[in-house]
Amino acid sequence: MTPYRIRWVAALALFAGGISLQALAQPGATGGEWRSYAADTFGSKYSAVDQITAENFTDLEIAWQWHTADSHLIYESEYGTSLVPAQTLFDLLEAEKPGRWVTPPTFRRLVATPLMVDGVLYLSTPLYQAAAIDAATGETLWVHDPRMYEAGTRAPTPWAHRGVAYWSNGDEARIVWGTGDGHLVAVDAGTGLPAADFGDNGKVDLTENLPRATRGQRDNLNLLPLSSLSAPLVVGDTIIIGSSINDFSITKEMPPGFSRAYDARTGRHKWDFHNVPQSGDEFGSDTWGDESWRYSGNANTWSNMSADPELGIVYLPTSTPTSDYYGGHRPGDNLFAESLVAVALETGQRVWHFQMVHHGVWDYDNPTAPNLLDVTVDGRDVKVVAQVTKQGFVYAFDRVTGEPIWPIEERAVNTVTDLDGEILSPTQPFPTRPAAFDMQGATIDDLVDFTPEIRQMALDAVDGFRLGPLYTPLSLRGTIFRPSAGGGANWSGAAVDPETGILYVPSRNVHSVMRFREAEPDEPSSLRYILTRGNRPYLEADNPKRRPEMPQGLPLWKPPYSRMTAIDMNTGDHIWMTPLGDGDRYRNHPMLRELDLPPLGGDDSRSGPVLTKTLLIHALTAGGTDGGPRLVAYDKATGEVVGSIDLPGGAIGTPMTYLLDGQQYLALTVGGGDAPSLIAFALP
Repeated sequence: MTPYRIRWVAALALFAGGISLQALAQPGATGGEWRSYAADTFGSKYSAVDQITAENFTDLEIAWQWHTADSHLIYESEYGTSLVPAQTLFDLLEAEKPGRWVTPPTFRRLVATPLMVDGVLYLSTPLYQAAAIDAATGETLWVHDPRMYEAGTRAPTPWAHRGVAYWSNGDEARIVWGTGDGHLVAVDAGTGLPAADFGDNGKVDLTENLPRATRGQRDNLNLLPLSSLSAPLVVGDTIIIGSSINDFSITKEMPPGFSRAYDARTGRHKWDFHNVPQSGDEFGSDTWGDESWRYSGNANTWSNMSADPELGIVYLPTSTPTSDYYGGHRPGDNLFAESLVAVALETGQRVWHFQMVHHGVWDYDNPTAPNLLDVTVDGRDVKVVAQVTKQGFVYAFDRVTGEPIWPIEERAVNTVTDLDGEILSPTQPFPTRPAAFDMQGATIDDLVDFTPEIRQMALDAVDGFRLGPLYTPLSLRGTIFRPSAGGGANWSGAAVDPETGILYVPSRNVHSVMRFREAEPDEPSSLRYILTRGNRPYLEADNPKRRPEMPQGLPLWKPPYSRMTAIDMNTGDHIWMTPLGDGDRYRNHPMLRELDLPPLGGDDSRSGPVLTKTLLIHALTAGGTDGGPRLVAYDKATGEVVGSIDLPGGAIGTPMTYLLDGQQYLALTVGGGDAPSLIAFALP
């Protein structure tokens, strides 16, 4: 192990002075409320409320249902202001400015997890509106529309936004969130009106002083240069927000994904952490060969963040640099990409860091906020920060010093690739504990073998592709790598029980294949290779297949296809693992129906887990009364299913829970019908 490669620890500079942090320093939701995206700044997704139990979970009923405010939008014309169907407005805007969007607006992905404060729920919508909802009745109290959809498209992916943040100084309260066109918005929590003394009438421009991100301009794919996808983090009077920058660029020159902090009262800019160093004198710049820090971008903090207010430290999980899948133009390890970076709350100064992937090309960005918890390891009390990853690892550190809780080994990996100019890192960091929580690597031995016939189908499907262990290099003929670029773990993240130190993480057993192409004559590309998406041609390299396809929807790998794993962070041991669902979509296949198969999993919704005093709750896509989606309660100690209720549509956001007037509610967003909705369950 080479310390230089693994970790640089700066002199500790912990700044908590002058900030009222008592309530925020306590892990888990407090007072029956849910004041942060993950219940608290620790990322716990935990509440100690216990009215809903294993014995009564199946008695839950829908208390109310709120349909997204995105379905109808305000239209202003010479004849006045009116509320019109969203699609009507989109058609009018497109006619007004053809080519306004790369991906037309849609309101189908209502993925936000609401907050609950003082009897009011607050959440964001796919079109970047914010809404306040009566937590007892589901009545809309106000909606604030920043109208960012008028500006253009944030990314060539479905429209979505994952949540808002809450700030209060005791006298006033605000809701803050980032928008798809690169603004930080603050409104009065009681009225939804702009906070007039915050920035420019309630808005701060996140593109200011950000290299290669100019307000009003679009990139070479007609996309906006900067957007926000996840909820900001509020700690005391500081708002910390990351960025989401297009991952599918065709140029090596992109805006860097700075992590930025602002004063919650005034909107004044406080600090930037340069996820990509911005000068040759900055720490980490020597890991960008050929001075590629001068033009490289991304390395965003696009997911949620965590913080320990008492220590005065914010923990930033960062992503892959430009481009996500080819790094020939950015030789070196590329700090601070695909890292966990601890910075001082008040200054943004780096306290310590750890890079999970050196010179990343598999899109193994850190997809979720790390979990903070206090545990006892070998008889010693330790403040831990645990980062779950797409590759199926949990990296655990002392959150004060950055020292690994258990050894992390630099192990040799394959670096041979036919991608011209690509120079991969000869080693990658592997945790020795805990063990990986999902399957890693793609080998012949991993292929499905339910029957000899199905086994042969799998062999035929992967023929021509490159296979290998974790971190097998990408290739022109197509490398099958597992976990996929979507994980493993993803944005829904893990939940932790602060009373026991047990971490619960859902994951998927799926793969990715990346195929490449060269720029077409009319494309302003500066990359040697561009990721092929859609029906674009690709470099076949003696393999004409775009991806391995099993006939008739059969699975390619041995099960389970999704799972929930419980990990004791006091010891690093797995306590239990259970497949997420029976996998009926596979089990009922004509070629599998007569086989005696175990639970297969594969029903994970990508909605995250939530913990209560007695239950682990997670949504699945199948297994309900009529085979449809459901909400499942598990025994936290054993993983046994203790209750299940039907959902009116598939879960698309992570659930939360709150207590109001002596009644416990479970709330989550679901799809289905004319528009997605937020639903709240309660006991009759």
